[in-house]
Amino acid sequence: MDLIPLVDTLGEGPTATLFGLLTGGVFGVAAQRSRFCLRAAVVEFAHGALGDKVAVWLLTFSTALVWVQAAQLLGLFDAANARMMAVPGSWSGAVLGGLVFGAGMVLANGCSGRLLVLAATGNLRSVISGLIFAVVAQMSLSGILAPLRDRLAGLWITSGGRNMDLAAALHLPRGAGLALGLAIAALALHLARRHRIGAARLVFASGVGFAVALGWGLTHALANVAFEPVQVESATFTGPSARTLMFFLDAGAVLDFDVGLVAGVFLGALLAAAAAGELRLQGFDGPTPLRNAMIGAAMMGFGGMLAGGCAIGAGVTGGSILAGTAWLALCAMWAGGIVMELALNGRRLVTA
Repeated sequence: MDLIPLVDTLGEGPTATLFGLLTGGVFGVAAQRSRFCLRAAVVEFAHGALGDKVAVWLLTFSTALVWVQAAQLLGLFDAANARMMAVPGSWSGAVLGGLVFGAGMVLANGCSGRLLVLAATGNLRSVISGLIFAVVAQMSLSGILAPLRDRLAGLWITSGGRNMDLAAALHLPRGAGLALGLAIAALALHLARRHRIGAARLVFASGVGFAVALGWGLTHALANVAFEPVQVESATFTGPSARTLMFFLDAGAVLDFDVGLVAGVFLGALLAAAAAGELRLQGFDGPTPLRNAMIGAAMMGFGGMLAGGCAIGAGVTGGSILAGTAWLALCAMWAGGIVMELALNGRRLVTA
């Protein structure tokens, strides 16, 4: 695909925004229809179940992994150019931030991506939680919490000035990442069959993973033709939520992929919910107290920024390129979420 005419017409910034909007739109529609959420999968797993929510998460994760690893094998994408791989990663940040994020998403009754999707359908609790998440993420990026984040992240970083490529570090054969993705997909489909998950939900769950691969591919292609340096990135919500907030607060802020991504997810989820007749205002009732939701959102804002990504950014996007700190952060998110869920509800399964 020749992007030069498009870039010449729109400019590099607006083109990146358009690509973010497209990636976010696919993500928003697919996430709303599949009810994809790491928190839901973690809660289910914490109570000893491998049900539909775990199956949906595994299918999303494996789809992203398969698409991205296949693109690398075909020479269509190079993860070495991704922003997440081109800078040092933080092992300490992945562990500490992942634990905090995981516990926070259970308190908030949804990971950061899920909160954005729910906010688009009229969930006012998710609107409030999402705003708190974005504010704390910005505070952790360049505000009052930034020194603490830097101190914790600097305790243990990757060597060599780059993040760790797990395939290279473990001396895995070429194609090992693709094989792993296919194996996880087979497990997901086995669970889906056991729990009689409909074909439509499976397609949309795969769509969430495809959106991650789409973001990688579009930004990679743009970076190859852009005159100015372009970040090779994909779906994540910690940094982009903070930057989108500042876009509306700072007259000097500019459009970029991140702003387009957040807007695209919101619009995609809104349209999907409207088409399904699921648009409705929802207040602050339900099993999650507003206090818990606010505390959880703040924890996710700081934890996600410290971990180098949220449940999507580290858990799926970073995982799809086999970034070492992303996989560690994902494991820590599962651990933090399980501990928080058991502390709140013991062995009593709560599905809301």
